[in-house]
Amino acid sequence: MKEPKQPHGGKREGAGRKAAYNEPTKVVRVPESRILEIKAYLNKPKNEIEIDQIRQIDPVTHLEIPLASERIQAGFPSPAQDYVENTLDLNEHLIKNPAATFIVRVNSLSMLGIGIDVNDELIVDRSLEAKHRDIVIALVDNEFTVKRLMIEGDQHWLKAENPDFQDIHFDEGQELVIWGVVTRVLKSFR
Repeated sequence: MKEPKQPHGGKREGAGRKAAYNEPTKVVRVPESRILEIKAYLNKPKNEIEIDQIRQIDPVTHLEIPLASERIQAGFPSPAQDYVENTLDLNEHLIKNPAATFIVRVNSLSMLGIGIDVNDELIVDRSLEAKHRDIVIALVDNEFTVKRLMIEGDQHWLKAENPDFQDIHFDEGQELVIWGVVTRVLKSFR
């Protein structure tokens, strides 16, 4: 005898997120331009590294960019600001030690509270000694992370700048290797 056909919809055992979390769900609105990025972030494996694409700087170009002699206000511009007195080479301005400088791309929201977002590029100088409150690239349990280095007495720990992420405190036997100090953030607004 043929089973009666089940209608579409309705409650099915184990279906939907509510069953997985045992609580009601909620719709969240996000900008359309960020949907794919947010989906990719939410679906990435939990053990995925926070740093993507480490590449060394090769400052072989020299390009002088006009440098306005006055600082700019957030209000109305001054007519005198049209005057350009000097030029600036970005290699010299951004990179102090080319042989020890790398760019890394951020792959996490753990530092969002200080303006470091997913896909921002960080200029990292490996020749600098990390100090208390520096933003660092650290190697923890063979995975790279970007965090703020906190030093209190003989204790070292890594602070996330986003309340959704946990700080990293080290257990006995765990090794912290400071790979480099972040000196600049390259952020695209378009």
